Amino acid sequence: MAVATTAAEPAHVERDWLAIKRFGLWLFFLSESLVFGLLLASRFFIEGIHREHLDQNLGLAITSILLVSSITAFWAEGSIANGNKKGFVWGLALTIVMGTVFAVGVGYEWSIAEFSRTESFGTVFFAMTGVHAAHVISGVIMLIILLVLGIKGRYTAESHWPVAAVVMYWHFVDVVWVFFYPALYLVD
Repeated sequence: MAVATTAAEPAHVERDWLAIKRFGLWLFFLSESLVFGLLLASRFFIEGIHREHLDQNLGLAITSILLVSSITAFWAEGSIANGNKKGFVWGLALTIVMGTVFAVGVGYEWSIAEFSRTESFGTVFFAMTGVHAAHVISGVIMLIILLVLGIKGRYTAESHWPVAAVVMYWHFVDVVWVFFYPALYLVD
């Protein structure tokens, strides 16, 4: 028995899939903001204001590298949106290199830390930087996938939503570090 449709129930509903994807990405950012916000709050709740010795020069260097990587990611996205494949490839490649340098810098900071993981600041420091570094590494992996697919011609000026989504993720991770860096390295 066939179900009849009425004027109020269209037989075929057109969906704006791009709007749905964008909404889903923003929901993801909201959920991640809660995770990072709780980590940031725990820094002050567990440890108070006291901060252990950290390498200020290293912290500033990796922060600068991560912030500049947002510029190259933006360049890559803008390039593919304008049909500039060469700019897209260069922008992604530079972003991948800088993201990798950031993650290695965090790992180096861990190796020279003058405090234990069992101390309260150590627990907070390693949790905050570890969760953030995991997001940076996942971002680098996504950027590598975009680079490979982009070189193969997958993205065009008319069709590049995955590039926009990953670059927005990259900017999100950078903004999180803008809050983490002062909480870990500057507040004493």
